[in-house]
Amino acid sequence: MQEYKPRIADELLRRKLSGKGAVLVQGPKWCGKTTTARQIAESELDLGDSSVLDDALTTLQIVPKNLLQGKAPRLIDEWQSIPELWDMIRNEVDNRGEFGQFVLTGSSVPVDEEKRRHSGNGRYGWVNMRPMSLWESGESNGTVALKSIFEGGMIEPQKNPLNLEEIAFLLCRGGWPMSTFLEGDVALDQARDYYETVYKVDIHRVDKVRRSSERTRLLLRSYARNVATSFSRMSEDIKENDNASVSYETVSDYVDALKKLFILEDMPAWNPNLRSKAAIQSSDTRYFVDPCIATAALSISPADLIDDLRTFGLYFESMAVRDLRVYVDALIGEVFHYRDSSGLECDAVLHLRDGRYGLVEIKLGGSENIEKGAAALKELANKIDSDKMKAPSFLMVLIGVGQFAYQRKDGVYVVPIGCLRP
Repeated sequence: MQEYKPRIADELLRRKLSGKGAVLVQGPKWCGKTTTARQIAESELDLGDSSVLDDALTTLQIVPKNLLQGKAPRLIDEWQSIPELWDMIRNEVDNRGEFGQFVLTGSSVPVDEEKRRHSGNGRYGWVNMRPMSLWESGESNGTVALKSIFEGGMIEPQKNPLNLEEIAFLLCRGGWPMSTFLEGDVALDQARDYYETVYKVDIHRVDKVRRSSERTRLLLRSYARNVATSFSRMSEDIKENDNASVSYETVSDYVDALKKLFILEDMPAWNPNLRSKAAIQSSDTRYFVDPCIATAALSISPADLIDDLRTFGLYFESMAVRDLRVYVDALIGEVFHYRDSSGLECDAVLHLRDGRYGLVEIKLGGSENIEKGAAALKELANKIDSDKMKAPSFLMVLIGVGQFAYQRKDGVYVVPIGCLRP
């Protein structure tokens, strides 16, 4: 059995359980939800095991409350297999009148939503899990704390532990926990296998609609070609690049299904108060929950990325967004993007619940790109109407390649992804 690598979600789960009767941990398959939940659970009902599920369905008809009996916190794994459990747990939480009673895990939205009659408001908390960030998997040395930067801390130059080849490999490998224990081609195989399972198997199990594996494959390829953009005409992209015809309605249906599987996780737009009259674009930016799904969909290898630095930079942005989302979860916040009619963009706006926010440009590396990123950040910061909202807590260029993390004379942080932690 592999050693457990601590997750940021560990503390989030403990915190939620201290104030809620039940907590739902949700995210894509194989991201570590069950393993994380087992670190705190005292008993378990594993509905991911077909024999246990069959017995549970029988018990549901005879003595349903027996499914909830066990030492708390009780883990209900893959709870969406029996959607009726949602309301049963809500009622049990009310009856017990205590916090920290149940942990539910789920890798898809339940098929029969009508069987979940109550929202669970006040009884349930939520924890979203994603594949591992580089700090969780052990590739980032964690010498630069995002929390400290939010608090205005200075950073001494910190050495970047990762080079271009290593970043390319980690990007294509992805952050699936079991993959982090593997090496070389065997580790890379896991991303390809994951991608194939999504379009060959999972897409048929997400709800009651029978969908085409081939159309799902085409859509995933199109999404991968347009990752980190607000591109919306995917049916035309599939026709142009794959010589196939898929309607807009079909694209929308398949995208919704993949979001229910937590495979796609788009980034919403940020809408600040500006001095400028530039119109803010409100469309979401497209991302996979892990960039390795995109590289697997297009059969891109680490060597391919190194040979095409423009493409490398695009998918590096996706990996950086994955890590920033994990880190900002730990700080209780969200990640947005900014784009306006003047062409000014910001790759990631890290917005905390207390109102503080930081602006981040993501660049693979190079002094010229760092300079462009810093200039864009300063231009956006100068547009913000600080009479109506707070000024940004920090400006950061997050890079892949570069010898050190440091702070420029103009105050902009330059931080390699291999140095960052929450």
